[in-house]
Amino acid sequence: MNYRIVVDAGHGGSDPGAISGNLKEKDYTLKAANYMYNRFKELGVPVIITRDNDTTLTRQERLNKMRSLGTDSNVIILSNHINAGGGEGAEVIYPLRSNSILPTMILQSIGEEGQIMRKVYQRRLPENPSLDYYYIMRETPSTTALLIEYGFIDNKNDQVKLNNNILNYAEAVVRAVMNYIDIPYVEPNSQLEDIYTVKKGDTLYSISRKYNIPIDKIKELNNLDSNILSIGQKLILKEELIPTNEIIYTVKRGDTLYSISKRYGVNIEDIINLNNLQSTILSINQQLLIPTETINNKTTYIVEKGDTLWSIANKYNTTVTELKRINNLNNNILKIGQELIIEN
Repeated sequence: MNYRIVVDAGHGGSDPGAISGNLKEKDYTLKAANYMYNRFKELGVPVIITRDNDTTLTRQERLNKMRSLGTDSNVIILSNHINAGGGEGAEVIYPLRSNSILPTMILQSIGEEGQIMRKVYQRRLPENPSLDYYYIMRETPSTTALLIEYGFIDNKNDQVKLNNNILNYAEAVVRAVMNYIDIPYVEPNSQLEDIYTVKKGDTLYSISRKYNIPIDKIKELNNLDSNILSIGQKLILKEELIPTNEIIYTVKRGDTLYSISKRYGVNIEDIINLNNLQSTILSINQQLLIPTETINNKTTYIVEKGDTLWSIANKYNTTVTELKRINNLNNNILKIGQELIIEN
């Protein structure tokens, strides 16, 4: 089958789409669409994108790009969007001329990445129920045009998921489409076995067996102090992937960007920029890169097997009392992988 893909980044430029605080739909859709476009190119599927930057497209310009690959049913249009209105979870809308097979596959694939699956459905134009509500479906005759809503921008749970997992959701769409058009799907080649994305049903034990890495080593590399994992969480599986000028911090209950920035003596803006955060909302077990090069007169030490507060204090020419004060420690017990701040 001669399938062609049109990837659409909804809204853009002067049209922000749905907004919640400083979050804008157009930013999420562009991020998802650019990723999706590059993945289809990697997989050898003919693909175009309606916009690859924050530009304003008129209705006609968007339609012209969508129609440029043809208007037959083998043209699959994937229009990326973020919902609003207080709900939670993902939806896929499909045209009246199509069946629900592909949209259902896409929604289920997004669900495998941890997002709530709401529904797949069709929407009719109120003044003429024989027509589709959305113009990208009405005015692209015979194409398989789909509108994908990854979550609700005004729902706090979805905000966290979108910030952490939007690319995982985009990959889920790619995976579903590849399976639908019956072309071999290949996992992303970006350090697939070096950085692992936690999926539903994963445990440290199953990941340890799959990659032949001891559980303690995985916990050490990722600064985990428990065995609890969350869907979409990234796990480093190779020590050399940890940048020497950055440390990895795993968000714990009660953490805020302010408390983390204060703990490490860095600016909140530096943490936001380094991690490409779209909001200040954090989730437990989320991993953040902390730019150690911006830490003024401080060193971050990762506790190793056999370390004690006395041995670390002696190594850095300080005292146990001072270490406990700086790190808000109530006792002398240390854990492997624990981070300690040491003033120079």
